[in-house]
Amino acid sequence: MTEDIYDITIIGAGPSGLFAGFYAGMRKNKVQIIDSLEIPGGQLTALYPEKTIHDVPGYFAVKAETLVADLVKQTAQFGVPIRLSEKVVDITPTENQGVYQVTTTKSSYLTKAVIIATGNGSFAPKPLKTDEPSDFDFSKLGYSVTDKQQFAGKNVAVAGGGDSAIDLALMLSEVAASVSLIHRRDAFRAHESSVDKLYVSDVHVVTPVTIRSISDCQEGLRIALSDDRELEVDHLIVQHGFLSNNKDIRAWSVNLEMKRQHFMVDSHYQTSCDNIYAIGDTANYDGKLGLIVEGFKEGPHAVNQIMTKIHSGKLSQAHSTSLF
Repeated sequence: MTEDIYDITIIGAGPSGLFAGFYAGMRKNKVQIIDSLEIPGGQLTALYPEKTIHDVPGYFAVKAETLVADLVKQTAQFGVPIRLSEKVVDITPTENQGVYQVTTTKSSYLTKAVIIATGNGSFAPKPLKTDEPSDFDFSKLGYSVTDKQQFAGKNVAVAGGGDSAIDLALMLSEVAASVSLIHRRDAFRAHESSVDKLYVSDVHVVTPVTIRSISDCQEGLRIALSDDRELEVDHLIVQHGFLSNNKDIRAWSVNLEMKRQHFMVDSHYQTSCDNIYAIGDTANYDGKLGLIVEGFKEGPHAVNQIMTKIHSGKLSQAHSTSLF
C-alpha cells in the first residue's frame, strides 16, 4: 500500500472524471484517477470513438476521441496520474478518521475523499435478438465503430432507434455506399434535431419492423424483416443500448445508497457516506440530465465541497485566470 494520502481519488476516467481531475489538480489538490479500462474516455472511446458530439460548450462539433484526448491533455497540465487497467475492488474506512483505503487489483491507496465517476458501471452491448433462430457469419455483425473508413463503399444496416443509432447511421452515410436504419417503431428516441437530419439524409429509414432472421448472402448478410421485406448488406451494426453492471461496486465495504445502477446523492453530489461523491451518469437526483455537460458541472462542485471539508473551512472558489 502506498503511504501517501491523496486529497481526492477519482474512480472513472470518462469525461466527467477527467474534468473533475483537471479541476482538482488546478486547485492544487493531490489527486489521482483510477479506471479499469485500458484507455481513458469510458464509453466514448471504448464504443463511440468516431461519434460526433454536438452539445459540448466551446465545440461546434467534436469527435468523441478528440474530446477525450483534449480532456487528458488538460488534466496532464497538473501531473494528475491516470491509473489504467486497475479496477477498484473495495473502499474501506480506516482507523484514521476522515481517511479511506481504496483497494484495487494492483495496489491500495489512502485518500481523504472519493469521487465516483464510473458512468453506468461495467457495460456490454445488448446482444441482437432475432425473431427466429439465425445462423450466419458473425464477423459481419458488430456493436461499435472504431474507424468509419472500414465501411467505405459498403452497404451497411444499423439497428436501433436512439441517439447512438441515428448518429452512427448519419456518420456512416458519409463514407458507405448505402446505410439502412432499422427500428421497431416509427418514432425515434433521439434529439429532435438528429431526427430532422436523419430524414433529409441519404439514410434509408426502415420502420416499424423487427429483424426476423439473418442468413449469409454471397459475401454479406441477408436480413429478413418482420414485414417480409429483405435487405442485403455487407455489415450490420447493432445499437440497442447496453447492459450495465455495478455488482462489484455493491460489494464495497462502504454502504452507499443506490437506486438501480446509480448512486443517490444530495444537492452537493455527496452520497450516503461522508466525503464520497458521485458525478456524471452514475449519480442520481431529481432533475438529473443525461448530458456530458452535466458531469462537467458536477465535478467542480464536488471538488469545492471536498476542499471545504478537508481544509476545515470555506475556501474561495478561485477563477482559472488567477491560477495559471
